[in-house]
Amino acid sequence: MNFTFDESVFGKNDIRGIVGQGICKELFYCVGKAYSADILPKIKDISNVWVTVGKDARLHSNELTEALIKGLNDSGVNVVEIGLVPSPFGYFSEYANILINGQKIDIKGTLIVTASHNPSEYNGVKMTFEKTSFSDLDMKRLKELTKKEIENPLKSTLKQGICEKYDIISEYINKMSNEFTNAGKSLKIVVDSANATAGVAAPELYRKLGCEVIDIFTEPDGRFPNHHPNPSDEKTLDAIKAKIKKTNADFGIAFDGDADRVGIIDDSGYSIPGDQLLLILALDILQNQKFDSRPAFISEVKCSQILFDEIDRNGGNAIMWKTGHGFIKSKLREENAVLAGEMSGHIFFNDRFYGYDDAIYAGCRFIEIISKKKIQNPNFKVSELIANLPQAFTSREVRFPCPNDKKQPALKNLEEIINQNPDIFGTKIEKIITIDGLRIVFNDGFALIRQSNTEPVFTMRFEAKTEEKTELYKNTLVELTEKSLYQLN
Repeated sequence: MNFTFDESVFGKNDIRGIVGQGICKELFYCVGKAYSADILPKIKDISNVWVTVGKDARLHSNELTEALIKGLNDSGVNVVEIGLVPSPFGYFSEYANILINGQKIDIKGTLIVTASHNPSEYNGVKMTFEKTSFSDLDMKRLKELTKKEIENPLKSTLKQGICEKYDIISEYINKMSNEFTNAGKSLKIVVDSANATAGVAAPELYRKLGCEVIDIFTEPDGRFPNHHPNPSDEKTLDAIKAKIKKTNADFGIAFDGDADRVGIIDDSGYSIPGDQLLLILALDILQNQKFDSRPAFISEVKCSQILFDEIDRNGGNAIMWKTGHGFIKSKLREENAVLAGEMSGHIFFNDRFYGYDDAIYAGCRFIEIISKKKIQNPNFKVSELIANLPQAFTSREVRFPCPNDKKQPALKNLEEIINQNPDIFGTKIEKIITIDGLRIVFNDGFALIRQSNTEPVFTMRFEAKTEEKTELYKNTLVELTEKSLYQLN
């Protein structure tokens, strides 16, 4: 293979990088062969193995997908090509009733060519096997198999695989419209697909649920000409907020590049943080379902203490865990939780669904909740729902630059400084949670610092009963982190 192998594109849960700088069709061909080499020894009957392959809207996704499929087929693996789809539709294909030539087939995994919310020059691939996303260990193994394939290409002893096309979008829309019959009755919503993959399904599905849908930036366009596809970034929400106001809509739904993260904007233009959205969804489940024991709900260390306290107070078992959708998804399976989620808008439903993150499905559940309230009270507003939640002053995420090799020693040094000066925040420290960085817990809030999984930064978040206290916690931790780094230099 005549290309330079850049192992840095292999992340903790997927492959991702800039096209032409590590990402190329030659790499994707080898990844197709490496994926096959990884999964085939785990399958009893390897004579008729099927996987699904989908792609996002990026301009280079077509050639990368073709190369990936060729690598799979040349290894003897059959492919169901599902086309331009949200990543969750790939996950859905593992549960769907896919018929090829009249025969139902068993899907062993899915591969989605996407770089999610990254800029248009990026691309990558997400993978599963037997309904489980690739873990950090899986990715390390795949990296080594890819490297081996590049250095010494293996010829498959199996017959050449075949490729068949399948319309997974229609199957998904039909299933969800049956599950949520008339769930959107009486609602007017704005849907921003960000010229990404949600546009192929979300507006049509929500109309079938009975919503009046005003859709913007629906047509997939891999250049993302209107705004970056990332609802976690407030700057990307200007258009949807303006449209909600202009049309007097009940709320808006915004999607990221591959529609596994959702953003909800209320009637006042307030973008609901991930922890508040998760609390709304969790309380609806607890209020409308009966459980034999306290059902588990999973979220991350960045979330408000209110989320955990309110779930516990309403009969659930709130579990705090590490940030990262791979960690959260694994913990959901381990605890058999009914719901899990992150600040970023990844929401995993194990209640009435399959346990993976699907932003279009999360939109259906939110539509269902608000529609019920509008039927009870036609004047109900989503902003009232937010106002009725317990309140605290919670900062947006603070990003503190730090070289990757300094992160661990800086955190260790910081913990020592705090332990030696327990009154340094001006409030008694109740405990320090260390499952992911340091979450310093006070009786009125917390201060958090943790390593970013993907960038050379610390991410910080702060919460207290007053804005002044939140600011104090922030200033103190930033100052201590600067001191910790200074001592290392």
